[in-house]
Amino acid sequence: MNLVPVRISDEISIHLSPGKHSRLIRAIIEEFAPRFAPDSVLIYAGDTGDKTGYFDHMRLAALGVTVDSHGKMPDVILHYADRGWLLLVESVTSHGPVDPKRHEELIQLFASSTAGLVYVTAFPTRAVLARYIAEIAWETEVWVADAPTHLIHFNGTRFLGPYAVE
Repeated sequence: MNLVPVRISDEISIHLSPGKHSRLIRAIIEEFAPRFAPDSVLIYAGDTGDKTGYFDHMRLAALGVTVDSHGKMPDVILHYADRGWLLLVESVTSHGPVDPKRHEELIQLFASSTAGLVYVTAFPTRAVLARYIAEIAWETEVWVADAPTHLIHFNGTRFLGPYAVE
């Protein structure tokens, strides 16, 4: 089976397991990140085959976060240093979006982060988004790969930015 090539930087490329999920992860890294978090650095990209397609443990630790298990990690983590943000992106092809339960899990997992947390759910198409729209947590963002220049903001006082944890 053909692996899904993902270009992380000029020097680094990885290959993810074949499938829709990996193709959406590639779109997040190659299409979403340059548009909405330019010059951001990939810290983590999960892979359905081995769970750690790419993981820069040192960079995440430098932001105050250490994790014991990859099972709770979002599908993609981007560090947008220019804004001091950590973008936590869930890739939805079969499992759900950043819903209120997942939002709380991510808050807990990344509670020690020195960077502001931004929660994003990525969908391959608007048809897939339509199946999950009622589940999406407030104060999160939604990106759809088949309309890569647009972002959907789910309420709150910010547009693509972190919220203070109360």
